[in-house]
Amino acid sequence: MKILELLVEYRYYYIEGIKITIMLSFFSLIIGTTLGGILSLLRLSKFKPLKAVSTAYIELIRGTPMMVQIALVFFGSYALLDLDLDRFIAALIAVSLNSAAYVAEIIRSGIQSVDKGQWEASRSLGLSSSQTMRHVILPQAVKNILPALGNEFVTLIKETAVASTIGVLDLMHASKIVQSSSYTAFDPLVIVAALYFVITFSLSKLVGLLERRLSHSD
Repeated sequence: MKILELLVEYRYYYIEGIKITIMLSFFSLIIGTTLGGILSLLRLSKFKPLKAVSTAYIELIRGTPMMVQIALVFFGSYALLDLDLDRFIAALIAVSLNSAAYVAEIIRSGIQSVDKGQWEASRSLGLSSSQTMRHVILPQAVKNILPALGNEFVTLIKETAVASTIGVLDLMHASKIVQSSSYTAFDPLVIVAALYFVITFSLSKLVGLLERRLSHSD
């Protein structure tokens, strides 16, 4: 069966796969950015125990495969907590925790990229450390890291393919359904690869446009 015929006949699975993939990536980025912001501030903290915990978490997550992390959350929630987690929720938790570690480093580098003179000027005006961070440093850091966060979203689109290993109905899982239904091993993978490319290429172009707009506004 030709690729176009497979795409038309099994379009429902591919459309649902695209929806799940984008939803999983988007919500993981939102949660990951929130947790990553907290982790980055902890890592920049002068309180050594908090800094050590944050550093250890980031290094542990970045040093282990996402596939292992998803399996640990999904099977571990039942084995350790006797919870029967929904497959999508388990993947969302694991991908969010994974993304948080990478976003923490993005935010930390964004904060550190702000000129130190901004700190000194703010303190000389009587602002406290927390006020300086909230009103002066973070707004500038956010502008610096927006393109990197966009690239993180693009990366998540591709990396969430491993969620199919626990049965999440994403694009990769859609290809498995089509493979078993059509008795065709190769063509469904070509379709999925093309769909991933279209999504990530389009998002990359949008991120590039955002980056150019931000550079012009400087």
